[in-house]
Amino acid sequence: MSVVNLTKRRKAWLGAAGVAALMAGGAVQQGVLAPLTPARAEMLSLDRPIQAAPSFGDVVERVKPAVVSVRVKAQNVADRGESRSFSFGMPELDEDHPLRDLFRRFGGEERGDQRRWGRGEERGQPRPGPRRFGQAQGSGFFVSADGYVVTNNHVVDNAGSVEIVMDDGRTLDAKVVGTDPKTDIALLKTEGSDFPHVRFAPDRTRIGDWVVAIGNPFGLGGTVTAGIVSAHGRNIGAGPYDDFIQIDAAVNRGNSGGPTFNLKGEVVGVNTAIASPSGGNVGIAFAIPANVSERVVADLRDDGKVTRGFIGVQIQPITKEIADSIGLKEARGALVADTTRDSPAAKAGIRSGDAIVAVDGEPIKDARALSMKIASYPPGRSVPMTVWREGRERTVTIEVGGQDGERRARADLGSSRTDEGQARLGLQLAPAQDGEDGVVIAEVDPQSAAAEKGVRKGDVILDVGGQAVSRPQDVRSAVEAARKDGRKTVLLRVKSREGVRFVAVPFATS
Repeated sequence: MSVVNLTKRRKAWLGAAGVAALMAGGAVQQGVLAPLTPARAEMLSLDRPIQAAPSFGDVVERVKPAVVSVRVKAQNVADRGESRSFSFGMPELDEDHPLRDLFRRFGGEERGDQRRWGRGEERGQPRPGPRRFGQAQGSGFFVSADGYVVTNNHVVDNAGSVEIVMDDGRTLDAKVVGTDPKTDIALLKTEGSDFPHVRFAPDRTRIGDWVVAIGNPFGLGGTVTAGIVSAHGRNIGAGPYDDFIQIDAAVNRGNSGGPTFNLKGEVVGVNTAIASPSGGNVGIAFAIPANVSERVVADLRDDGKVTRGFIGVQIQPITKEIADSIGLKEARGALVADTTRDSPAAKAGIRSGDAIVAVDGEPIKDARALSMKIASYPPGRSVPMTVWREGRERTVTIEVGGQDGERRARADLGSSRTDEGQARLGLQLAPAQDGEDGVVIAEVDPQSAAAEKGVRKGDVILDVGGQAVSRPQDVRSAVEAARKDGRKTVLLRVKSREGVRFVAVPFATS
């Protein structure tokens, strides 16, 4: 114990002699003086002073007026087969419990960002009714002085009426200009001028950059949270063009459609989803990147719809086994499983079995990357593509078309087990019916490689190793040829009820 911390009573007990001994370099140990061992001197200073935690006050003060709460009165939800209503998450609390009002306020059933209240129903019991209207709450932000507001498609889906609540408390009616379910972006318009607004960031964020999210979680408008960019390019299965930014700022129900800002006050993403086992924030949130959002918003503002490029191919990823079977050194690009008749791809000579490995000189990583790349081109654009066919690269120029309805250059990911297993084929084959192509799979050994790859009884093998087959013997001959050629897998083109796809099946070489 140091001298400065001693009490008066203990100081008196030590007395002058004890203090003198301490000053002379000794210490009292069990009533006797003992020499002090010199402590090792260690420099604990830093090369640079510790910086204070960043303040987001200036950014928030600047951009917060542009962020709004979005309230939607949905059309008759009974028409959508959702006539049942439940109270949600209401714990058993006494009437005088201080949190009862809070749970009563926020305890309505939530579906995504939609919150609906029933009247007179018991906890957990359905309330039937032929007609019922719902209310959804989300977030949004102004992107122009003349009243255009960006939010999520799922916030305004099935909207009967929409209103926005500004940061200063004003409530304004808004209309839906257009929506894009594939990216979950919607554009609203309210009448007026000189609205505070923000812009999309021109540059891509870096992993680790600070970001600020502002929105309307649980109806608490104007809520600010902060975090960092956790990852890029997240695919969460929400749509064909998933390319989300992952952030760890607190995002909850009601934040959907709200902006995530960088420290310049630019929108780097539109919050759209969270990953959570509890339904609340666990630090994993997803935002639509600024470059995607800005392009979609521009199309919605100009035409009320989004136009994407279309080439008319069904594609799938290239696994290591598929790459080996077609002679590619690495698993990259997208494999064409089928082409649409009279589509831009068919007219340009793209055919089943081609591997598209580059577009306009830019390497294609996988099938999803090809879908997103093609979708970014306007209809009528001529685009050179590098195709791997019969052991070498070729260049094919395609004039991109416009999507018609639900058509798209899609990534059919097929079975999640396409890259597992190593065993014999284990297939019993039969000729197809007269007038039909291919060879029918009559039985599949459940322990075989083909079963592991998702091949099923009733599927039809159209070709093997790029060669069309019409008899079971054709399949056996093609497999034997692949074995003699030193291949470890054989590539089957299979037609099932889900469509046409390639399956690379490993086979035993013994």
